[in-house]
Amino acid sequence: MRFGMPGMSWIDHFFTVPLDHDDPASPAIQVFARELVAGPDPRPELPVLLFLQGGPGMRADRPTSTSAWLSKALRGYRVLLLDQRGTGRSTPATRQSLARFPDPKAQADYLRHFRADAIVRDAELIRRELLGDQPWSVLGQSYGGFCATTYLSLAPHGLREVMITGGLPGLTAQAEDVYRAAYPRILSHNERYFSRYPRDKNVVEKVVDHLRDGDYPLSPQRFRMVGTMLGHSRRFDELHFLLEDAFVDSSAGDELSDRFLLAVDAVVSQANHPLYAVMHESIYCQGNASAWSAQRVLAEFAEFESESTLFGEMVFPWMFDEDPALRSLKGCAHELAARDDWPALYDIDQLARNAVPVAAAIYFDDLYVDRGHSLQTAGVIRGLRPWITNEFIHNGLGADERVFERLHAMVRGEI
Repeated sequence: MRFGMPGMSWIDHFFTVPLDHDDPASPAIQVFARELVAGPDPRPELPVLLFLQGGPGMRADRPTSTSAWLSKALRGYRVLLLDQRGTGRSTPATRQSLARFPDPKAQADYLRHFRADAIVRDAELIRRELLGDQPWSVLGQSYGGFCATTYLSLAPHGLREVMITGGLPGLTAQAEDVYRAAYPRILSHNERYFSRYPRDKNVVEKVVDHLRDGDYPLSPQRFRMVGTMLGHSRRFDELHFLLEDAFVDSSAGDELSDRFLLAVDAVVSQANHPLYAVMHESIYCQGNASAWSAQRVLAEFAEFESESTLFGEMVFPWMFDEDPALRSLKGCAHELAARDDWPALYDIDQLARNAVPVAAAIYFDDLYVDRGHSLQTAGVIRGLRPWITNEFIHNGLGADERVFERLHAMVRGEI
């Protein structure tokens, strides 16, 4: 059945894939994808562009999204928005669905099949079902770029061209290398934020004091996770306006407002994407355990002892005690953090002989993906055309149509 709204229409697809692509007898799961075109007609003559969402554990954009790239892409492609396994309308992997397993180890054994290598093999099965032997184009945003790099390693024959934005991974960087590079970036973003809004430093300190001494459903450390906002355009301002509503004058004096507490919870809760927290460190593991790398490496940065310093894109063990959406997954998360048998995600030899056209935007001030790691990878992938820019930051693809336009022109050799 075809659905539509002004300017576009789409078909919803459900695909049956094996949980373990290496085991034909493994249980089947479903993967959902939405195929969009401009206008009301199917337009089968157009090539397909597969969009790989950021994450891990995030569902794909919906057609009502204001993402700047989508309308531009629909001019020349059928766009396939993939809900990566475990997300969106695909077979879910949440605290409710994972409760059917008898223990945390069984949950972890299941989730070990939810990384980029499995996502790529899902995509290849879908491509063959939709297109046969015809290759398709891929656009990878953030973690979607990690998946696209795995795609270039494992199944380059399925690719016509690849565009990556804010998502060139370190090919050999371990999780602790990622966080050792990430902490200085979040400190820099803290400094820039408080330079822009210097009075907010006192507001943050006051919020922390109230959370420490009062009876609120939020701890100081969980509040500090609002620093994840600092890596997107306009988020400096959004954080400032969030802090504006921090306090209300009550009969007992200043109290944290309900509006503020609700807004903070919307930022720091993992209820919409629990896989993000459960799987986050594992996306960097290849033959090693993450062993809670973000928590271990934090001890090397004394600046974070100040409770007014905000955190960034890190996952800490205490989050599985404090976030209601994660509490029942605590044992599973510890099991995954201890696993040291993760397979390789990238084939460096294959990438070095790559023949697929690739263009990648590397954001100079990217909070989430290390520029140094991305530049090293750009030097390995044969033929990759890098675009290093400080005009945009991590969400540039969704914020400005020029990002897609430039990458598309680069991958086609037009600029």
